[in-house]
Amino acid sequence: MKHDKSFQIKKGLMRNVKNRKLRRILIVCEGEKTEPNYFKSFPIELEVCDNIDVYGKGYNTVSLIEEAIRLKNEAEKRKERYIEVWCVFDKDDFSIEQFENAIRLSEQNNIRCAYSIESFEIWYMLHFNYYDTGISRTQYKEKLSELLKKPYLKNAPDIYKQLFSKQNKAIKNAKTLYNKQCQLPMKDRNPVTTVFLLVEKLRGDHP
Repeated sequence: MKHDKSFQIKKGLMRNVKNRKLRRILIVCEGEKTEPNYFKSFPIELEVCDNIDVYGKGYNTVSLIEEAIRLKNEAEKRKERYIEVWCVFDKDDFSIEQFENAIRLSEQNNIRCAYSIESFEIWYMLHFNYYDTGISRTQYKEKLSELLKKPYLKNAPDIYKQLFSKQNKAIKNAKTLYNKQCQLPMKDRNPVTTVFLLVEKLRGDHP
């Protein structure tokens, strides 16, 4: 059966881990708790990688990319190269120039971005409904409290579990939103998020 075949593949992958270098993914987050709590909750899919290193640095835009470059280079010096490096950050109140400079720097250094305008919470909201109208950061909190039917706690350690059953819907909504907004200049893409790209990667949708 399909389930048995999948189990045998995973069993074989686990056996082979000791015989090769670990395939690691690095995720460097702007937030110190919100985003790290979410991404640390993802289960390891052995078809994708063997380990996910998640750091919440509290840096923003260009500074965050520079920190990711540093961690990436240090790993390479130790001969522990990451197979992919991602940065997770929001536009917040930073200028569009700073935001675009961060994306440009990431591309120059083979680092992928999971960015959100204005806030990471738009990714959470898309688990419930499709939204294409920009709102303030305060409104994100109020709206999520309504959707969750309880106060939204920004650093909740179980937010992944709370939203998991709606993950497919979030990806669909985020893709639709991105395909619409990417037609516009970056300064006008509010709201938008590319977090779905990282989520798909970790799920093994695109190994």
